[in-house]
Amino acid sequence: MDTVPKVLATDEALALIRQLQDKYGPVMFHQSGGCCDGSSPMCYPEGEFLLGEQDVRLGEMGGAPFYMSQAQYDYWKYTQLIIDVVPGRGGMFSLEGPEGKRFLTRSRVFTDEERKALGLP
Repeated sequence: MDTVPKVLATDEALALIRQLQDKYGPVMFHQSGGCCDGSSPMCYPEGEFLLGEQDVRLGEMGGAPFYMSQAQYDYWKYTQLIIDVVPGRGGMFSLEGPEGKRFLTRSRVFTDEERKALGLP
């Protein structure tokens, strides 16, 4: 089995990422842990969100790296994150806020075969 992505984006999310990259340059994502903006994936200009030693890079979407804290990853490591877009205001610190759309994290549990390919018990 090919490498199983831990995070991926819908076509709508990829289109919004490209729009934000055109406007702001390279961007990055960090999955919010529930403070202030709930549990939304937050989009920042690349380098403007300071990553900590406990942040885990899950992959990238449309050239934008995606991170979350190790503690949160420990809970979500058996799920594939699917970043989508819905109408509404994004997080107050997230770049998509003024666009009338917001990123949303959906998920699905990895199959037994996918977990094995990822080295998860």
